[in-house]
Amino acid sequence: MSIVPAWFLPFACIGAALLATLALAARFTPGAWWRRANARALAVLVLGTCVIGGALWWIAAPQGDAPGGVSVVQAAAAHDAPLPGRSYRVADALNLRAANGVGARRVAVLPAGSVVTATGVADGDWWQVRTLVDGQPFEGWASSLWLRRADERR
Repeated sequence: MSIVPAWFLPFACIGAALLATLALAARFTPGAWWRRANARALAVLVLGTCVIGGALWWIAAPQGDAPGGVSVVQAAAAHDAPLPGRSYRVADALNLRAANGVGARRVAVLPAGSVVTATGVADGDWWQVRTLVDGQPFEGWASSLWLRRADERR
């Protein structure tokens, strides 16, 4: 746990970036730019502060952490993961594969409109599903990009 509150870090990065921008601008820009306020000087300050502040934030921010100690990838995966037992409809002809990935052996071809049931196992965009094809039960992997919730309207 950090001694500094979480809300303080962005302000510290912007403040440090502003000071660094002022120091760099004083060193590397013509003195005439700073004798009176003008758009060019304002642009240098704003752009410099944004670029340097963004870099400092990227370096200083806790990488991959979201509120609650869950990584951003885990939070996205939990949101996108198929619910076990939920039915999905195939949007277009879809290859059911033995493993995830386009290089895996094709188990069956599911015609558009087929209904599959998610097992709850996912690996990125690939979901493990169960279905019936011509009365035969199949289990395999399908790209979730071609699946729509069965209760979803077009």
